[in-house]
Amino acid sequence: MTYLGEDIKKLGFGLMRLPVNGENIDIEQTKKMVDCFLESGFTYFDTAWAYAGSEDAIRQALVERYPRNKFQLATKNAAWINCKTREEAVAQFETSLKQTGAGYFDFYLLHNLGEGRTKFFDDFDMWNFVQEKKKEGLIRHIGFSFHSTPEELDEILSNHPEMEFVQLQINYGDWENPAVQSRKVYEVARKHEKPVIIMEPVKGGMLANPPQPVQDIFKNANEDTSFAAWAIKFAANLEGLITVLSGMSSIEQMEDNLSFMKDFNGLTKDEEKVLEEARIALNKIPLIPCTTCNYCAKVCPNNIGISGSFTAMNCLTLYGDKGAAQHQENWLVGGHGHQKAAECIKCGKCEEACPQHIKIRDQLENVTKKLG
Repeated sequence: MTYLGEDIKKLGFGLMRLPVNGENIDIEQTKKMVDCFLESGFTYFDTAWAYAGSEDAIRQALVERYPRNKFQLATKNAAWINCKTREEAVAQFETSLKQTGAGYFDFYLLHNLGEGRTKFFDDFDMWNFVQEKKKEGLIRHIGFSFHSTPEELDEILSNHPEMEFVQLQINYGDWENPAVQSRKVYEVARKHEKPVIIMEPVKGGMLANPPQPVQDIFKNANEDTSFAAWAIKFAANLEGLITVLSGMSSIEQMEDNLSFMKDFNGLTKDEEKVLEEARIALNKIPLIPCTTCNYCAKVCPNNIGISGSFTAMNCLTLYGDKGAAQHQENWLVGGHGHQKAAECIKCGKCEEACPQHIKIRDQLENVTKKLG
């Protein structure tokens, strides 16, 4: 039995973390990455209205340079970001059409459903809106991305069987993580017979450079396989996939991903055992599970550099180098015009927006104690 997206190759180009030149996206390097990706036979590109500069960049690097039928383009609607009316939420779709110049979207997602965010899509009747746009030919396939509990996913899919696919965060680190519950949400999607797009297979880059105990496990198994390869292949090995998104930021990352995904035909039993051993080792290390999506930053009234603070704190936890962690905090927080963790007023808005369910206020307090 075939399913939507079965014929799409299982590596997608996630456009959230494109290469930069100074403060702006590096269009020329992005063009080279797009060319390399397409030349290798891969066709799925994933952007979003909320990814600053991304839709415009992919218009220049892809849409204006290739026939429209040679690729699939996905983008997303984040009705919970600064939308007070249905008109404002709907306007995101029109903005995306204009910024990408794509004419239509192969896949259009209601973005980051779960908890209080789902209510915006309900209140603004975005479910019917996307169906209308599908009838008009401006959307080929409708679905949503999701960060919450298996129970909530089950409820949404029961209420909206018209949704054709679901995008989920899945990686070996989160597979049995009680906060993310990757395995359980995946199983709910499959129960409803929805194909799945996987996001964050490398967990915001964290699994591309995992802690030393995890690195040792992978190196002992195969010295020539990159850590990112293990992570992406874990995700790509699951059934019912449309594709696995990798947020590649350089041509080197692109070439590495293509090298092992070009002819990927599934994991061996021995490889599955190695990944399970790595998962167990990783889950013994208490890191802050931030993926730098920065949804918290969009609602923070004090412009706290939350994700940068957490990246620095994880650096301290993993490597024990306070100087390096402080240097990272100075660059990622102050160097990007953000306030430090000590300026948090504990309003809690960040925690409502966080897909990872992080106790952000407590963690920021700990950052202040450990990094100053």
